[in-house]
Amino acid sequence: MKRIILLPIFQFFCFCLSAQTNTLDSAWVRENYEKVEQMIPMRDGARLYTAIYMPKDRSELHPILLRRTPYSSAPYGAGQFPDAFWNSYQRLYMRENYIMVVQDVRGRYMSEGTFEDVRPYNPARTGIDEASDTYDAVDWLVKNLPANNGRVGAFGISYPGFYATMAALSGHPAVKAVSPQAPVTDWFMGDDFHHNGAFMVMDAFSFYTSFGKERPQPTTQHNTGFEFTGADNYQSYLQTGALPGFSRIMGDSIRFWKDLVAHPNLDDWWKARNTRNFVQNIQAGTATLVVGGLFDAEDAFGAWNLYKAIEAKAKNNNRLVMGPWFHGAWGGRGDGSALGNVRFGAKTSEWYQNNIELPFFNFYLKGKGDLSKQAEATVFFSGDNTWRTFAQWPSAGMRSQHLFFQANGALGWTKPTASASFTQYTSDPAKPVPYTEDVHLERTRAYMTDDQRFAARRPDVVVFQTPVLDADLTVGGPLYANLFASVSTTDADFVVKLIDVFPDTFSYSAPSPAEGDYPMAGYQMLVRGEIMRGKFRGSFEVPRPFTPNKPEEVTFYMPDIAHTFRKGHRIMVQVQSSWFPLADRNPQTFTNIYEAKPADFRKADIRIFHDALHPSSVILPVLK
Repeated sequence: MKRIILLPIFQFFCFCLSAQTNTLDSAWVRENYEKVEQMIPMRDGARLYTAIYMPKDRSELHPILLRRTPYSSAPYGAGQFPDAFWNSYQRLYMRENYIMVVQDVRGRYMSEGTFEDVRPYNPARTGIDEASDTYDAVDWLVKNLPANNGRVGAFGISYPGFYATMAALSGHPAVKAVSPQAPVTDWFMGDDFHHNGAFMVMDAFSFYTSFGKERPQPTTQHNTGFEFTGADNYQSYLQTGALPGFSRIMGDSIRFWKDLVAHPNLDDWWKARNTRNFVQNIQAGTATLVVGGLFDAEDAFGAWNLYKAIEAKAKNNNRLVMGPWFHGAWGGRGDGSALGNVRFGAKTSEWYQNNIELPFFNFYLKGKGDLSKQAEATVFFSGDNTWRTFAQWPSAGMRSQHLFFQANGALGWTKPTASASFTQYTSDPAKPVPYTEDVHLERTRAYMTDDQRFAARRPDVVVFQTPVLDADLTVGGPLYANLFASVSTTDADFVVKLIDVFPDTFSYSAPSPAEGDYPMAGYQMLVRGEIMRGKFRGSFEVPRPFTPNKPEEVTFYMPDIAHTFRKGHRIMVQVQSSWFPLADRNPQTFTNIYEAKPADFRKADIRIFHDALHPSSVILPVLK
C-alpha cells in the first residue's frame, strides 16, 4: 500500500500555482476569450442551447471541455461570462486555453424538447437519450468550432455528474476523458432521494417543489420552491404529517414526484435509471475519473459505486478520487480544510484540483504531462488526515472484521457467547430522533461529521462503545451493518451510525475561524450513518412484513468509508429507528408508506440482539 501525505512540497506547489492563477481575473477572461451562443441541433430536430467560450489565441489547436446541466447555462447573452471562470478553479482551464462549453440539457432553460429526470440510457441506440444528445453535441462542436484539436472532455458535479456518465456512454470517438463527480447514479439504493429504500423526504421535497415544475417554453428564469413558515424543519415536516401531506402540497403538476409515489419498490422503472447497469458500454478509449466526497450529504453512494461498476464491467482506464468533502466542495465551494467542527489539516480541494483533475484532462485532451504516477485510487483518510494511494479499491490489503455488540453497551472483536441477550428501545413516530441537534430550516451539509452526543442521550437510541484504543485502527472500504433485531409491529427502519469518540482531553490548537471554539473534548464524530427500510431486508423488489417479536437478520451497506481511529479514541455504534426529517417516518406497520394514513403510525418496541445465536455487529473494512 502506497501513501501520499500532504507534505510541504505539495502545499508549496499549490501556493505557487494559486498565486499564478489568481491574477486571472474577469478582465483577463474577456480580453482572451470570446463567447458564442449556439442552438445545436439533435437528431430528432430539437435544438439545445449551448454557451461556447473560445480562446482568441489561434496559434494552436485547443481541446473542448463540456458540461451539460439541468441547472442553467447562465449567464445568458453575448459578452456575459460566468464568474466561475475567474473565481473558482475553472480558471486553471482558462489559463490552459481550453474551449469551455456549457449546455442546457433537453427541456431545461433555453433548450428545446421535453425534459425527463435521469432519462434512461438506451443500449439499443435507437431514438434519443442523454448519450445520443451528448454524441450529437460533441459531433457538432468538433466539426464546427475553429481551432479545436478534436478531443473532448466532459465533467460535472451531482446531476451534471449523471450527464458526464452519459457522455462516457455516448460512444463518440472524440470523447477522450470524462469525470463524473458526485454523480447521480442510483436514486433508489443510495443517491439523494432513497437510501436502502428509505425515502429521503427533506431533500426530495425541497428539491422538487422548485426543480420539478414544468417549463412551458424556453426560459432563462429559475423556479421558486415551497417555503415553510418558521425556521425549524423538524417541526415543519412533523406538522405536515405522513407522505400524502407532502403530495398534497406538491399537487398534480410535479411529474417526478408522482413517479416516486408510483414506484415504492425497486422495479424495472428504477433499474432503467441506474447508470451502473450500463457502464459496460463505455468505450476503451474513454478514460474516466470518478470523484466524490467522504462526507457528501447528498450523495455519499454514487462515486464509490459508479467507480466499482465501471471497474467491474468496462475495459477503459478508470480512476477514483475521494476527499474529505461535502457535496461539490472540491469544485470551488471551499478549500476542503474542514467540515463543521472537524478539521483535515490542509486545503485538500486545491491539492486535488492541481494534482489530480487538471493533469488528468491535460494528459488525455492535450497530450501534456505524465499520469504514470497518478494512482488508480487516491483516497483521503480522515482521522489521521492523509492522502493514500491504492492500486485498486477496495484495497487488496482490506480484511472485513466483525465488531460485535455486547451486553451493557460494550463493543468488541469477540463474538458474544450469552443466550437471549438484547438491548431494547421504543421507537415513537410521533417523536422521531432528529438527525442533528440544531434548529434550522434547510438540511445542513455538516451533519455528516456532527457531534452525536445529543443522540446518545436519548432513550430511543442504543449505544455500544469499545474501550479506549491502544493503537491506531485504519478502516477503508465498504462498511456493513449486520443486525439481528425484533420488532413488536410489522415494520421499522434501522439507522446505524459509526462514530469516532475523541478523548476527553482533546482540543484543536486554535479556534476555527469559521465555526468558533466548539468543545471538542469527548466529541462524537459521525464517520458514517445510514438507514435501512426494514421491509426490504430480504428483497428490494418484494418487501415483506416482520413477524412481531421474532428476531430477524437485517444486513445493509452503509456505504464505503476511509478513516483512522487514533490511539486514545474509542469506536462507538449508535442504533435508532428514525432520522428525521432526513428520512420520512416509517409508520412501523407494513404498508405502502407513500399512502400511509395517520392511523397507520404506531410505537414499536425494538430489540437489538447480541448473543451467540444473534451476534449483531458492524463489519469494518480493516486495513493492515
